[in-house]
Amino acid sequence: METNTILKKIYKRTLLQYIAYTVGLLVVFVLAVYLAAFFDFQWVYDFDSNIYTFLAFFYNIVKNPLSLLLFLLICIVISFAFIIHHLYKQTSYYMDALTHASHELIDKSVDYITLPEELYDIERRFNELKSESIKNERLARESEQKKDELIVYLAHDIKTPLTSMIGYLSLLDEIKDMPDTQREKYINVALDKSYRLEDLINELFEVARYNSEKIILEKEDLDIRLMLEQIIDDFYPVLVEQEKNIHLNQDEDIILYGDADKLSRVFSNVIKNAISYSKDHTDINIDVHSTHDDVIIKVINKGKEIPKEKLNRIFENFYRLDSARTSRTGGSGLGLAIAKEIVELHHGSIFASSNKEETVFTITLPKN
Repeated sequence: METNTILKKIYKRTLLQYIAYTVGLLVVFVLAVYLAAFFDFQWVYDFDSNIYTFLAFFYNIVKNPLSLLLFLLICIVISFAFIIHHLYKQTSYYMDALTHASHELIDKSVDYITLPEELYDIERRFNELKSESIKNERLARESEQKKDELIVYLAHDIKTPLTSMIGYLSLLDEIKDMPDTQREKYINVALDKSYRLEDLINELFEVARYNSEKIILEKEDLDIRLMLEQIIDDFYPVLVEQEKNIHLNQDEDIILYGDADKLSRVFSNVIKNAISYSKDHTDINIDVHSTHDDVIIKVINKGKEIPKEKLNRIFENFYRLDSARTSRTGGSGLGLAIAKEIVELHHGSIFASSNKEETVFTITLPKN
């Protein structure tokens, strides 16, 4: 659409230029003939007989209306043919320039694409696309590198609980007369390690399938309160272990039109993040309210302040606040990125704010 508009402008400008040029020449010529006739052709004849013959010929044409009309038609046809030829050459020139620019768009050795001045808007757009392409390619490489590193980290992390499980289970198998209290302790440790192992394996699958998974929404009417209550119940064992509580604050029943499984994943990822990065013995609040068109969910936890430079990055693929990857907070770094993608597919938004007292994740979703 933008290209057609620019070409139309070029055609229009060129056409007006040549029409003005042709009319100008005709006016100048006719005026010259009349002026020559007014001042008498004799001085022209004395100056140059050939010029006199030429002017006399055209003067006779000008005096005869039919001859003048025929002459003007011939001039118009010739001018029009000249204009068409010029436009064809100019269009071919522009098309060649655009074709060359399209090749430069994917040529990594070209830093800046240059087009004729008339195609400045297209030149600007091409360079924006090239910059965006370079940026996306760089981000894709970084994301792939992070993914590879994460798989290595997860594979290494899996060995730790697995080795521990094998050790405790081997002791249980070897020592038949182990005291009940010690046996129960070993069983509990092995069970905890198995849960950790399950989490790590789930993260590994999450990373492996992320880039190949295309999210398709299957929308239906959802009861937000019921969904959040079920998700909170799923986190009960973790909350008890860390001595934390989640409070759901919702005064009215709210129905939202969306994909139940995908939105459940969003809320689970955000709540899990809030639990992981909140201080022990603190409460996590989930505030839900609605406007005329939207549902707004805020997940609030008390933890360390997230630096401003990291607030926007926490929604990037494989980005983690803690590079140390502790067992408590060590995740794949995909949870919030996936949450953002799903929210935006629902035409909503998600952002984070943080200060010394609390961190707030705000999710806005349209009701319909």
